[in-house]
Amino acid sequence: MQVIDGKKVAEEVLQEVAQEINALKSQGITPGLAVVLVGEDPASQVYVNSKARKCAELGMHSEKIVLSADTSQEELLKVIEQLNNNPAIHGILVQSPPPKHIDEAAVVLTIDPAKDVDGFHPENVAKLVLEDETGFVPCTPLGCMRLLKSAGIDTCGANAVVIGRSMIVGKPMAHLLMAKDANATVTVAHSRTKNLADLCKGADIIVAAIGRPNFVTADFVKDGAVVVDVGINRVEDATAPRGYRIVGDVDYANVAPKCKAITPVPGGVGPMTIALLMANTVKACKQQNNIR
Repeated sequence: MQVIDGKKVAEEVLQEVAQEINALKSQGITPGLAVVLVGEDPASQVYVNSKARKCAELGMHSEKIVLSADTSQEELLKVIEQLNNNPAIHGILVQSPPPKHIDEAAVVLTIDPAKDVDGFHPENVAKLVLEDETGFVPCTPLGCMRLLKSAGIDTCGANAVVIGRSMIVGKPMAHLLMAKDANATVTVAHSRTKNLADLCKGADIIVAAIGRPNFVTADFVKDGAVVVDVGINRVEDATAPRGYRIVGDVDYANVAPKCKAITPVPGGVGPMTIALLMANTVKACKQQNNIR
């Protein structure tokens, strides 16, 4: 059984990104990422700070814009428009979720698709479906594909089940797996799917992105399957130093022995997301400067 090391693969991605950044800087161009946070959600603050730190480590330009929780929709959209028009910024990310009074769909539509490094704008969604490589793909499913490739998993002709249908992971993951360079046969399942365990038993590859701790148990998985666990769930644990521990959507202890390969939580998909965000920002910079 192969444990797919997300930290190691993320480091490989970041090394590639660093080389591209150095090449751009030699031409007088510095990739720039702006991260906008509305409110003071502690988890969002951690994510935003980690992205800013990674930009600094790589020598990228970054701007962290923190707005108060009572910022109006109009004020937020005005900030995004300013970033759209700022030539030093090549990628824009608005940390999700925003406060309840903010229309997140309107925020996504306001971001220039050429700077939408999260890959959520309808134009980028369409490019994913059309297999147009100039578009931006959400970072987490892109990271999952890189993990499969790094582990030497042949997706061609494989039966894949994606558990979850979000626009952030499930749907883009399905499109990436069925694309012409992956050639998997894909079933998208979700919380309303009947006989889900039986469906998954026929899968060569399972991607779990349903947001429920330890949801995928051993009876979901056939011997020799590949399991990618996207879940990050906090569960109470009195024996843990912080009173909780982080687990995935997969019951790792019981599922792993049956697998050909599996991603752990933490240390699997998680580190890939920020690495691919950096890669998407560099891609945006190159495209905006007409560099191949």
